[in-house]
Amino acid sequence: MSYYRAVAPAPSATPERIGVLLINLGTPDSPSYFAVRRFLREFLSDRRVIDAPPWIWLPVLHGLVLPLRPARTARKYRRIWMQDGSPLAVYSTRLALKLAARLREAEGDRLRVALAMTYGDPGIESAIQALAEQNVKRLLVLPLYPQYSSSTTGAAFDRTARALARWRWLPETRFVSDYHADAGFLDAVAARIDGHWQRAGGRSHLLFSYHGIPLASVKRGDPYQAQAEATTRALAARLSLETGSWSHCYQSRFGPAAWLQPSTEDTVRRLAKAGTRKLTVVCPSFAVDCLETLEEVAIDYRAQFQAQGGGELCLVPALNDDERHVDVLEALIRDHLQGWP
Repeated sequence: MSYYRAVAPAPSATPERIGVLLINLGTPDSPSYFAVRRFLREFLSDRRVIDAPPWIWLPVLHGLVLPLRPARTARKYRRIWMQDGSPLAVYSTRLALKLAARLREAEGDRLRVALAMTYGDPGIESAIQALAEQNVKRLLVLPLYPQYSSSTTGAAFDRTARALARWRWLPETRFVSDYHADAGFLDAVAARIDGHWQRAGGRSHLLFSYHGIPLASVKRGDPYQAQAEATTRALAARLSLETGSWSHCYQSRFGPAAWLQPSTEDTVRRLAKAGTRKLTVVCPSFAVDCLETLEEVAIDYRAQFQAQGGGELCLVPALNDDERHVDVLEALIRDHLQGWP
C-alpha cells in the first residue's frame, strides 16, 4: 500500500477552484462531562498549548486534570449553551455561511469556503478533503485569531500541515498568520464598542481583555503580547480614549506557570475597589463569543466586580456573524488572494 495517497477526484467537468479554510479553536459537542473530557484531552495534549515534556505533563493531565476539570467546565458551558449548540460553533458556522454567500455573489463558483476546528468537529482534515473533492487547487487558510500566538495560530498551522502531509498532489497554499493591525478589523471593533456605548447612554471605563498565554512563550519569541498591545493602542486612538479611561489585561490563566500580566481578574477587582461604578469589557482576541467571553467575563468577572463594590459590568459582544465582520474577512481574503488566477 502506498504511503502517499491521492485525493478523491472531482467530477471531470468541475472547474479548478480556490478554497478558503476558516479555522477556529473548537468546542465540545455538548455541555456534558464526557464530551468536555474528550475535547480537553485533545486540546490539552497538544504541545502548542502546553509546552512541557510529555513525561511531565501527560501524567498530570490524565491523573489530575481530566478526572476533575471536565465537570466544572461542563457546568460553565451549560450556563451559556445555545439552542443550536456551543456559541463558538454557532457563531463560527453562521459567519462562514454568510462569508460563503457573499463571495459566491461576487465571484460566482470560483471560491469555496469551509469551516474547521483545530480540535473537535468539523476537523481540519475532513474540511480540506471536502474542498479537494470540489477541485480546489489553491488553498487560503485563515485562522480566526486576530493576534498570532503559537498556541492558537501555530496549532492551526500544524494541523493543516499534518492533514496535507500524505497527499500526493498538494494544493498551492497560503496562510494568514494574523490581522491584528488590519484597518478594517480595527474599525469594526471600534464601531462595536462605540455602538455599545451609544445604546448604554454613555461611555464608561473600557477594559481590553485578551486571552492570556504563559510569559515564557513571549520570552521565547511569541509575538502575541506585542500584537495585543498594538491592537489596544490602535483602538484607543480610534475611540479618542483619554489616559486613565481604559485598561489592558489578560484572562483565562491555566496552571501554575507565570502568565502575562496584569490579569483581568485582578484588574476588575482593583477597579471596583477604586470606586469604578460602570465597566465596559471588550475582548479583541476573540473573533466570536465563546466560553471565555460569555461565561468568564460576562458572568464570573461581573460577579467579582459587584462583590468588590463595583456596579455594572457590560461585555461588548464579539464581531460574531455581524455583516461588518463579513466585510473584514472578505477584504482580508481578497488581499491574500492577489496574484492567484
